[in-house]
Formats: sequence, structure tokens, C-alpha cells
Amino acid sequence: MKAVGLNRYLPITDLESLRDLELLRPEPEERDLLVRVEAISVNPVDTKIRRSKGTDHHEDLPQVLGWDAAGVVEAVGSKATLFQSGNEVYYAGSITRPGANSEYHLVDERIVAIKPRCLDMAHASALPLTAITAYEAVFNRMGISIGGDSEGKTILIIGGAGGVGSVAIQIAKIANLRVIATASRPETQAWCRTMGADEVIDHTKSLPDQLQGLNYATVDYILNNASTEQHWAAMCEVIKPQGFICCIVDTIEAVDLNALKRKSVIFAWEFMFTRSMYQTDDMIEQHKLLTRVAHWVDAGMIQSTLTETLSPINAANLRIAHARVESGRMIGKLVLTGWHS
Repeated sequence: MKAVGLNRYLPITDLESLRDLELLRPEPEERDLLVRVEAISVNPVDTKIRRSKGTDHHEDLPQVLGWDAAGVVEAVGSKATLFQSGNEVYYAGSITRPGANSEYHLVDERIVAIKPRCLDMAHASALPLTAITAYEAVFNRMGISIGGDSEGKTILIIGGAGGVGSVAIQIAKIANLRVIATASRPETQAWCRTMGADEVIDHTKSLPDQLQGLNYATVDYILNNASTEQHWAAMCEVIKPQGFICCIVDTIEAVDLNALKRKSVIFAWEFMFTRSMYQTDDMIEQHKLLTRVAHWVDAGMIQSTLTETLSPINAANLRIAHARVESGRMIGKLVLTGWHS
């Protein structure tokens, strides 16, 4: 089968950073699904793993990246009960297994769902990883009520125009929150408003001052999708006493958790691979949440965040996609469809 992968961890400008490959088609075991991949999207995690080891490090076996896919179930493992051949599915997969940048891909059925029926494969593949991250951050990590009981409360979403921020704005509106998103360019600010943000402020300027200008002394919740240490002091200042902060980006420098003590603020990390990485008892919750997201999409409550499509799926186009993501100027998601002949 065709695939794209790497043997060395190189800058994306190097033609060897991602290569076209021919690999053996895998066979499903136990709760696996074998999916014929029709569309994939690229996330920051792809670029981080591609750069995760020194340029001199060499892998004997090619490493296949890619953790967002939509496709058709070709076969199921001996213990799989949730799907059958022919089902159209979408999912993000597991970081501990080969990625979905391949014609055929194995994934545990407990982290897969039937794709939204109203979306084609390209638009569906743009959603899983960011939807899981946003959903878990809002409902699991910060404990916001999915039934709308938090109506009137405020959430600050730092980095609102990226993949996670774009979905988080929409999910927060479903939860009846008042959403303040951050974006620094006219086009990203407009995108945040299109996603449903009530207010948009500039994260390159003082967040406390801008919030004060909107008559918000504090906010109840903060979801930070950007540099944790860069925004730490501002988050500590504007979070409401007994509020919640959730971050998805590693800290490069240490941050002072003591700054949250007087306010009794709850801080949480969100990492959407935790359940699959550790085979947690509640791993099937990702199947359930992706199913709920699909229902929301089909009901017109959430829209796909696809903004650009490249075709076919090959190393050259994946290098373009990685470079776009690494630029830090992405709006929404970039998707690749169809395999080269």
C-alpha cells in the first residue's frame, strides 16, 4: 500500500523529511478496524513528532505520521462489535501506533465514530483531533455542563482561529457560554466571529486591558491553545476566583502555579491521546463524543473547519502542509485527499 513517512527527523525543507513509501497492508486484530483512508488533515502534533529527534537519528523502519482521518471500514478484528465493513468513519487515532498517512490504517474501534453524514470525507477529516481536544477540554477538564447549565458564564479562548480554537468556540456556544476569542489579524478575527465568538480581542496586546474595555474584570473559564508561559501572567490575572484554566501546549519555561492559589483556581492539561495511550477504562468515551459531535454537525450546530484542500496525498503535498502548520498562521484546518497513482 502507499504511505508517506520518515526515517530521519529533518527540517521540512529537506526532501527526505517526508518520503513516499510502499508498505505492507496491515491486518486487523481484536478490536481493530482496517480503514481505507480517503482524507487526512495535518495538526501541530505531526510537525512536532517529525522534529522530535535529532537530524542524525535514523529509524530502521519508516515512521508514518498523521492523526486525523476519514475513510471506509474495510475489515474488522475478531472482537470488534461497533462497526462493519462499508461504514464511513472519522477519527484521530493513537499516537502510540502508526499514523493515518497511509492507504490503509489500523485503529481501535473505541476511538472511532461514524462520520457526519452531511460532510464529505475531506470536511470530516478536518474535525476529529480538534473536536476531541476541544470537547475534552470544555466538558471533561473544566467540567462545563453539556446541557447548557453554564449559561451566562464567560470563557476566554486564546488562539481562537486555529484548529482547536475554531471548534472550541462552537462547542462553547452549544454550552451557552459567552465566548471571548483571541486573534491578532483581521482575517483571523473575522474567522473567530464566523465560528460564533461574541467578542474578539488581540492576544499580542494586553488581555486584561482589553477585557476591562469590554467590561469583563474576570472570566469564568480559560482555554489556552497557544504558548502557556507567554500568557500565564495574564491568565492568572483575569481568571475568576474558583475558575478553571485548561492548556493544551507544553510549557518551555517554568510557570508559577502558586499564582493560582489565592483564587483557588483549578488548572488542567488536555492531551487527547491520553485515553488511547494508556488504554484507560473510559477509552470508549472518544467514540461516544465523536458520535455526539457528528450529530451536532448534521444538526447544523457545528461546521467543519476545513479552509484548504490539497490533492493527492503524497510526500510533496504533505511537506507543503507541514510548512503551513509550522508557519503559525493557519486558519482552521488543511486537508489532503486522494492517493497518487
